Amino acid sequence: MRKLLSIAFLLIFVAACRNSDKPDYVISEDQLVTILVDIHITEGIASSLPIPYDSSQVVYSLLEKEVFEKHEVSDSVFTQSLLFYLKDPQLMDEVYGRVVDSLSKKQTIQAAEQQIK
Repeated sequence: MRKLLSIAFLLIFVAACRNSDKPDYVISEDQLVTILVDIHITEGIASSLPIPYDSSQVVYSLLEKEVFEKHEVSDSVFTQSLLFYLKDPQLMDEVYGRVVDSLSKKQTIQAAEQQIK
């Protein structure tokens, strides 16, 4: 009986520690994935421009603002959401797995379209 009570207490403790109730300001995982995909594409565009690094950073800032406007999210909400998800490394790993898959898929589609042309 004591062992059963100890196990029940342990399960309750683990469940309480993994309380994943996210605050209202935190964006959904799906929205985070789509924003991160667009941000990484934006970073790629800005870094591939034939301009000095400091100029590419200015361009990136402008393009990043467009990404946030496109997704109707402020940069502060995005940052706070990202910090929330970073508290759970396993969840963040899953999110970035989806980001990488999405970017790979986009790259494959773009390569196929270029071969058709």
